[in-house]
Amino acid sequence: MKKWFTLGLSLITSTAFAITGNITPAHANSHSQTYTINFKGNSLPANAEQIIQEAGGIVLKKDAALAYVKASSSHPQFLSKIQANQEVENAGRQLSITMEKAVAKEIAVTDGDHGYYDQYQWDIKQVTQNGASWNLPGGKGKKDVVVAVIDTGIDLEHPDLKDNIVDAKSFVPGESAQDYEGHGSHVAGAIAANGKALGVGPSLGIAALKVFPREGSASTATIAEALKYAADKDYDVVNMSLGDYLFLQDPASHASDIRAEMNLFKKAIAYAHKKGVTVVGSAGNAGADITSPGRLTRFFDEENRGATHRDPASNLLIRVSAGNKDKQLTYYSNYGVGKIDVMAPGGDRGPNNNDQTYLCFSTVPIVDENDNVTHGYAWYAGTSMAAPKVAAVAGLVISKHGKNQISPTQVKSIIKQSAEDIYKKGYDKQSGFGLINAVNALNHR
Repeated sequence: MKKWFTLGLSLITSTAFAITGNITPAHANSHSQTYTINFKGNSLPANAEQIIQEAGGIVLKKDAALAYVKASSSHPQFLSKIQANQEVENAGRQLSITMEKAVAKEIAVTDGDHGYYDQYQWDIKQVTQNGASWNLPGGKGKKDVVVAVIDTGIDLEHPDLKDNIVDAKSFVPGESAQDYEGHGSHVAGAIAANGKALGVGPSLGIAALKVFPREGSASTATIAEALKYAADKDYDVVNMSLGDYLFLQDPASHASDIRAEMNLFKKAIAYAHKKGVTVVGSAGNAGADITSPGRLTRFFDEENRGATHRDPASNLLIRVSAGNKDKQLTYYSNYGVGKIDVMAPGGDRGPNNNDQTYLCFSTVPIVDENDNVTHGYAWYAGTSMAAPKVAAVAGLVISKHGKNQISPTQVKSIIKQSAEDIYKKGYDKQSGFGLINAVNALNHR
């Protein structure tokens, strides 16, 4: 069976959402379509709304800073008319992004009042050098240095998280920022848990930016909106444990759809970067070499040709692969020359593939059939679990140097230069510049 069918091309959050299903146009069964329209330049033309209306569309949302409009139309020639306009850079149908089931997710059975760091959190120990980084200037982080988690929300009353939460905003209509899935809370705990479980930076501030609904899908536009929100709020780091595989020859969509979505993502990342935000993203869990679009296409389907892109794709992003307890690339982590910046612990099931303690232990909500939430812990594995540890180290570096005193480019450089060589000396396709090391990063000059 071709891997297109077993892995699919849907956007995934790199562990909690499995790689199944296909990218499909939003509202594909509806007469009215929703479109992503990117205008040229760094702002919207004064007549942007008129351009949409004259083509037979309705403006649903517009953002001058991103030079972008979301519009709907039932007119059969709407897209061709928009694409022909000289003010438009590219446009396409908005794609829906489906949230999938967890690949590795086990609720942890815990007891007693003791902490769990010593017992279970090998991954946090690996990054902090057994807690040594917490004794360095900025080593626990500062609450005014905020890491925004763009995800499924956060368990807002979890005792290990609630004192660090500085903001909770949902971009999902009709839903609060409370996490009911678990992924966002697990990510947040890896960053800044400060209770029975500990994160890499237990004194960092965290912001819950919910983009994935409890049921259904998100869109690039929603994620871009959350990115811009974080930048405008002067947050310091954004963690995006998410990504997708965009096949330009996908029969379910058009190349124009793909290009419009990729462009909007790049613009949102560039906007955040310019405003001083360090953006961190996960490499993905397909176990694929993402070095080139052609190679990635052949990985999914050896009989196919054409370009498949791992999205978001931006050289401004810190992209993270996942390592295991033995500091080796995990079986599921994507890798690739020029595509991975650093590696961080993401976990697996150990050498015999049956030991849950080789997974990553962190905070989650436990939700019963009546939607009652209790505050617990779970074992996960994936590049989704690796990325937030890099986001946390970025927060520590900023805490040391001072808020708004160091640029995202400088933060990225410090993280790369301070990483521990794992494979060949210098750069390699599995770990990038190496395994992150909070002590080295804080001591870097």
